[in-house]
Amino acid sequence: MTSLPSVAKPAPESRKRPLRLARRMSRMGASAVREILKVTERPDIISFAGGLPAPELFPVKAIAEAHETVFSSQGSAALQYSTTEGWKPLREWIGRRMQSRGINADSDNVLITSGSQQGIDLVARIFLEAGDVVVVENPCYLAALQAFSAYEATMIGVGSDEAGMRVDQVERVLMESAPKLIYVVSDFSNPKGTSLSLDRRARLVELSRRYNVPILEDDPYSELRYRGQPSPSLASLDEDGLVIYLSTFSKTLSPGMRIGWVAASSELIYALVIAKQATDLHTSTIEQRAASTLLETFDYDGHISELNRVYGSRCFSMLEALESHFPKGMRWTQPEGGLFLWVELPEGVRADALLEVALRRKVAFVPGAPFFVNAPRRDFIRLNFSNQSTEMIEEGIERLGRAIREQVS
Repeated sequence: MTSLPSVAKPAPESRKRPLRLARRMSRMGASAVREILKVTERPDIISFAGGLPAPELFPVKAIAEAHETVFSSQGSAALQYSTTEGWKPLREWIGRRMQSRGINADSDNVLITSGSQQGIDLVARIFLEAGDVVVVENPCYLAALQAFSAYEATMIGVGSDEAGMRVDQVERVLMESAPKLIYVVSDFSNPKGTSLSLDRRARLVELSRRYNVPILEDDPYSELRYRGQPSPSLASLDEDGLVIYLSTFSKTLSPGMRIGWVAASSELIYALVIAKQATDLHTSTIEQRAASTLLETFDYDGHISELNRVYGSRCFSMLEALESHFPKGMRWTQPEGGLFLWVELPEGVRADALLEVALRRKVAFVPGAPFFVNAPRRDFIRLNFSNQSTEMIEEGIERLGRAIREQVS
């Protein structure tokens, strides 16, 4: 396989003895996605590897104007320290947005985070000790696995299918392993693009209540729906304060703003605020105020509609290209939204070997193995469709299809 850049740096010549890092670092590997992106950043490569939103769809002008307004009218305050909980007008907007989706939350139940990734880390920080068990869908969002590993947790993966996490397998884990937390991406999961069905949502919330185990519902993608009807979030089904809800503006406004949030019970928000104070004091005051200013006048719903139009076209273009260019009999998911789909390779084809061939054809993807808990599967790949035009999707899938056929023959 094409070698990836090394993360470990050699000690300076003047110092021969290695430094004594924390034991948990031995459990933490570099993100395979981030490392592959270093290899595939050349402009001549058609990359389906990243989970990148399309930069041409960022509302650059509106974001710039919002920053200009903040600096002209709130400059000194925007440059000052602020509260850990976050800028209240922004929390109020988020609270109203969640209430419109049936989630019982107001500004006091919202904590602004530096992207939803920090939310995962903070939840792990307040719940997990070495050896504690987290139930995850297998395969699972890679950066969540990294976050849980940082706290020396044990991840137990349950199966998944077209209807999402196999909730029937969750109860067995709850009975046998007494987990501290259940983690799930409820809509358009990363890496598969599948969503948890309505009956499984209700069942999972019921199990959470019965065994008193909180659910961390990670929901970065649900606004990006291209077909089908939405299901209620787990948080909207929760009556016991056991669902911790995460979301972000990274997939809708800009990942560079690093604005995400956690919505949870008052008890948990208090603990999360304390944990965040020890981490970064607060999320960027400037970016929070700019986001809040933007949302006061910006047609956010119209912007979401445009994202769905473009991303939906790209998703369906990729599905059509897969039908046209991949060998007959191959299988892949049929996402109704989000940024990804998941492909099972023909028997005998390994994703790492295929990547080496694909890169020679100037097309890239992410092998599926790093997304698995414990025993990795090497016969799956993840494809991202949001960051390429329909023309590039057609060309890239045609190249990838040729690379697969080369491995099969």
